[in-house]
Amino acid sequence: MSAPSSGKLIGVGTGPGDPELLTVKAVRALERADVVAYFAKQGRGGNGKAIVSELLKADVTLLPLYYPVTTEIDKDTPEYSRQITAFYDASAEMVAAHLREGKTVAVLSEGDPLFYGSYMHLHVRLADRFPTEVIPGVTAMSGCWSLAGLPMVQGDDVLSVLPGTMKETELARRLGDTQAAVIMKVGRNLPKIRRALEAAGRLEEAIYVERGTMTNGAMTPLASRDDAEAPYFSLVLVPGWESRP
Repeated sequence: MSAPSSGKLIGVGTGPGDPELLTVKAVRALERADVVAYFAKQGRGGNGKAIVSELLKADVTLLPLYYPVTTEIDKDTPEYSRQITAFYDASAEMVAAHLREGKTVAVLSEGDPLFYGSYMHLHVRLADRFPTEVIPGVTAMSGCWSLAGLPMVQGDDVLSVLPGTMKETELARRLGDTQAAVIMKVGRNLPKIRRALEAAGRLEEAIYVERGTMTNGAMTPLASRDDAEAPYFSLVLVPGWESRP
């Protein structure tokens, strides 16, 4: 018997949370997938899977990819790097096993697959070995500024996308050198982000948004928000367009 032809890897952007913001192309990819892989914290169902749960076929094979660590170890330590690299290597081989059997594997990615997404770690390991397609998704920042009704950039404005995990001094420097900014990876970094915004003279403009496009979404001026840890789906918006009417 001849070996089956290679399957196809599809990175599927699931958008910021509202299932109605899935693209038609993403829905069709899920309909034809033999396997749906998704990242999740150990013991959890995964945000990407929750977004598409009502669209999954009854007979689809689910492939959970559980992170060995999330925030338990500092991301800048050698041990974190070792564990997370080994995890992505093993995850890629789990997906590759299905691809070698000729199956279509859809890997879910919240927001857009190639924008801070875990899918990218599989893409760089597999895209040169198997047929691959990436289906873009609505980004979290787009969903949040739409919820807030907040125009971000216009004309020659520069938009900077900054991870809240940056060093405080570098974050403040970059905030002072841009017209608009989106600060992602908020979580436990909220006090540091507040201090950096204040140092850059931008705190009063900043809007905190959590769970943008979801049913429990909320927003408030960051200056009015306490320093309690922010949920995973949260970010800070600093609008540009100073000459707006």
